[in-house]
Amino acid sequence: MKRTTLSLIAAGAALAAVTSVAAVAAPEEGPAATGKAAQQPVERTSLLCPAPSSSELAETTYTAFTPKTEVSADSGTAALVPAARSLAGKDDKDDKEEKDDKDGKDGKKGEEEKPFLAVKKQGAPVTAEENGSGAPALIGLAEGSLAPGWSAQQTTHFTAGAGRGLHGAVCSAPDTDFWFPGASTAEDRSDYLHLTNPDDAAAVVDIELYGKDGALDSEVGEGIQVPPRSSVPVLLSTLTGKPQTNLTVHVTARSGRVAAAVQALDQKVGGDWLTPSAEPSASVVLPGIPKDATAVRLVAFAPGSADADLKVSLAGPNGSLSPAGNETLHLKSGMTTAVDLADVTRGEPGSLVLTPTGDSGDTPVVAAVRVIRGKGAEQERAFIPAARPVGDRATVTGNGAKGTYLALTAPGKAAKVRVTASAGTGGGTAATKTYSVGAGRTLAADIPLPDSLKGTYALTVETVSGGPVHASRTLTLSGAAADGISMFTVQNLTDDRGTVTVPAARPEMGVLLD
Repeated sequence: MKRTTLSLIAAGAALAAVTSVAAVAAPEEGPAATGKAAQQPVERTSLLCPAPSSSELAETTYTAFTPKTEVSADSGTAALVPAARSLAGKDDKDDKEEKDDKDGKDGKKGEEEKPFLAVKKQGAPVTAEENGSGAPALIGLAEGSLAPGWSAQQTTHFTAGAGRGLHGAVCSAPDTDFWFPGASTAEDRSDYLHLTNPDDAAAVVDIELYGKDGALDSEVGEGIQVPPRSSVPVLLSTLTGKPQTNLTVHVTARSGRVAAAVQALDQKVGGDWLTPSAEPSASVVLPGIPKDATAVRLVAFAPGSADADLKVSLAGPNGSLSPAGNETLHLKSGMTTAVDLADVTRGEPGSLVLTPTGDSGDTPVVAAVRVIRGKGAEQERAFIPAARPVGDRATVTGNGAKGTYLALTAPGKAAKVRVTASAGTGGGTAATKTYSVGAGRTLAADIPLPDSLKGTYALTVETVSGGPVHASRTLTLSGAAADGISMFTVQNLTDDRGTVTVPAARPEMGVLLD
């Protein structure tokens, strides 16, 4: 398997950056008119959700939301529709019938696909449910006033079987480059990489696997075809003959673009979605490790040509400290490194912060943690990948009145953030609260519940002042519904890219975010 250099990573990032274009009329006055760049709301954005499960025991809830903004709410659409193919592919006959329907043959006129889930107005979350193996992968597009900040989530409850537990995944925008430290092809794991293509042309994807000794030889992972507007699962163990307990997976789209996520199913400790790590960076933050974590494993990888030496810190409620015996971490270039940190949080929520040591330079890395709660037969597992900052604003949907926890981390300077809990899917009034997060600390925020809440709600976090803030939301399920197991899933909150910078020289272009 060939090794991908950081120059390709940079090229991919540059390609992603140019997909955000501005589309507003040239203003008569303001930053653009005076030769300065201006921030403008996006006019279109895409989201993709992987197929939740092939199990008949799965119960999936989808939620979607667009926060209130200064953009006129007079018009706009935001809808998710089922992918043409999901976990089960179609045969040639199905493809012909689908084409005939679109072309209006056999006396039928092609009809526009009915939305599976559609947001109608800003500030009002919506929800839909689908049980069993029929829950689809979704492809979504938001335009106009419903595009800025549009967010969606899928949460699946498995009552039994491999991977039983609570599986949560934030629906993501398509891209061309992804890193997944923390995957596995061990005998008790079944990790499926889900690739979803939103476009009308096929995408071609390459998958590279890196173990503790470096790249794994595999030609099977090269040139994987993802049909138009379809989702394809790839069992990672079929790409290599030797089981690997800790893997880093690198996914690149050589043509087209996709969304990618790994669904990790374990016979002993349940399952969850492993979403991509933040892009390679010299410093990374893994926010919101639960206070009652009984086992934490850090998996990290340096994708460039240089080794990395990192300081490991745990940012807790009262400040930062380094785990005893794991104060530093050495990463050999191109080799996956895993470190078991046991019950590192010791009764207090915390976030891992990895920073370069003084003499190691700024070697980019990716990372994720595997978190286990419970003991013995009641263990449950989730993943927290390295997170990008909240930025101006980030939103996560599908929160309940009980069992929802928000962690806010300021790895550098202290910061102030504003948290808004929206009205519920069945009614209620939004509530807002402002928090101060100390430098090098993690705050377990007391979430302001919406008044007269009915259904689930969305959480929006906005940076008001200070340094960068990283955040994650934890959903939990316990009691009879969880068969006595403390089921949980963790999702990061990252900048929703609701605005883009409009170059002063071209203010007439449109704002697109696909």
